[in-house]
Amino acid sequence: MFDKELLKLIGGNKKYVVYTVLLMVLGMLANIGITASICWAVYFLIEGYEPLAYIYPAITAVVAIIVRYIASRCTGNLKDMLGRKVKKDLRERTYDKILKLGVRSTDGMSMAGLTQVSMEGIEQLDLYYSTYLPQFFFSMLAPIILFCICVGIDWRTSLVLLACVPLIPVSIVAVSKYAKKIFAKYWGKYTSMGDAFLDSVQGLKELKIFKAAAARHVKMNASAEEFRKITMKVLVMQLASTTIMDLVAYGGAGAGIALSIVGLMNGWLAPASALFLILVAVEFFLPLRSLGSAFHVAMNGASAGRKIISLLNVPDPVWGENEVKGTELKLNGVTFSYDGKRDVLKNVSMTFPEKGMTAIVGESGCGKSTVVNMLVGAYRPKAGNVTVGGQPLESVTRESYYSHLASVSYNTYIFNDTVRANFELAKKNASDEEIWSALKAVNLADFIKENGGLDKVITEDANNVSGGQKQRLALAVNLVADKDIYVFDEATSNIDIESEAIIMRNIKAMSAEKTVIVISHRLANVVPADNIYFMEEGEVKEHGSHAQLMAGSGGYAKLFNAQKQLEEGYKEITGIAAEVRA
Repeated sequence: MFDKELLKLIGGNKKYVVYTVLLMVLGMLANIGITASICWAVYFLIEGYEPLAYIYPAITAVVAIIVRYIASRCTGNLKDMLGRKVKKDLRERTYDKILKLGVRSTDGMSMAGLTQVSMEGIEQLDLYYSTYLPQFFFSMLAPIILFCICVGIDWRTSLVLLACVPLIPVSIVAVSKYAKKIFAKYWGKYTSMGDAFLDSVQGLKELKIFKAAAARHVKMNASAEEFRKITMKVLVMQLASTTIMDLVAYGGAGAGIALSIVGLMNGWLAPASALFLILVAVEFFLPLRSLGSAFHVAMNGASAGRKIISLLNVPDPVWGENEVKGTELKLNGVTFSYDGKRDVLKNVSMTFPEKGMTAIVGESGCGKSTVVNMLVGAYRPKAGNVTVGGQPLESVTRESYYSHLASVSYNTYIFNDTVRANFELAKKNASDEEIWSALKAVNLADFIKENGGLDKVITEDANNVSGGQKQRLALAVNLVADKDIYVFDEATSNIDIESEAIIMRNIKAMSAEKTVIVISHRLANVVPADNIYFMEEGEVKEHGSHAQLMAGSGGYAKLFNAQKQLEEGYKEITGIAAEVRA
């Protein structure tokens, strides 16, 4: 099994494969030299040569042993070097690819799958390149070289041995058709089990609250059992193919040995020549036998390699070479589809001025988040364009655009590091005064002072602060970044009223000097906006200020009034409940 796409993946490291194969050939020739020395000594013994004559085969054997030792050591070192370089290069390329994709997700690949492919998948490819690939080329060369050496001694035996050699690759090909399906399923089950495990760990709290841990346990057991079964199928297939290859290899060597003995008995082979062919017969089959042993490693590595290739082949977002010269954003007749079939945005036009607060609202599924994806450069429109400062977004450099842009969402990530370190990610040389000023602006300064100051360590997933504190901290970090364009995508969802009021007050204050874009389900948050776009089914149905839209009595006014009634009803119910408890 040889995959040209996987060979292309290693780029300049191909030379190490060539060097390894050449050293393996040298080692094989040294082995033949050792065998020839033994047969030479036997010939001297039969012919009754003087003891001094044995020095020549002895010297030849010593030289061959030294060459064999050096070749083996160098082959091992080269394989190790090849494996390390391939792993390093592939990890760098995978990491660079993820960076290039940036805010765009990796299509069809979960976080668990991406982690498994970029870590264990690359480990499997290490074995493919360092073990299987050199063995593949060596196995093709070795029988031909041996035939060229042996044919001068006896063409009959040499021809029989060479004719039996292809039976091993034929058996490998026969197995590979079945093995390819098995290994594809193996990786599928493996990543599926990883996804299920990651989901279970991340949602452990919810599983306990809803008393669903036992049901999840059963589901995890079922996933693990499926993986166990496919693993057993892989092992059974490996054992069966190994048995077949052993029968072919030793059967072919046995046929060659039998013919050499017949030649000796019938007089067309001298004893020393017959002994040489008998000893060398197995060498015809050992390289391909070793290839068969490495085949299963190769199949596993190839399955992982194809996933890595699919990741590396994901088209990069298109960026240009121009610098951003203005920060006014526009969507001009933008149409977009995720699957190429159903349009989720239909001829959408919006303007976001350099100063001011613009809101995008609508019910779930109306296209708000897709507009955000357009604005942050995650996707490109199918029709129409997005411009920044009058230039098409794809004509400016990513670095230049992102130097002006900040995006704050309900799940903005806070790193497992100190408060100060999180701010320094946004602004490398942020002073303590700037950090405290930003924390004060979001009403978080007192909490940080009372809990360790700027050296307070935020734990993984910000578990040692509340949801509102996490989102206010994310806002403070972005305030220090001091960007020109701020996109707030549901930045106040699922937090308390006090935190929400603080965040929205800061957002409105920022809009006096910045381009501020707010996406929110809660329409009360966008009342202060200078311009509001109301969307339905991927289209802009209305736009204007809150007062203008309410006066129009359209979809926005109906949704706003419905939300207001629900909130008033909720307050009334909670108020009655409080009185009852009192």
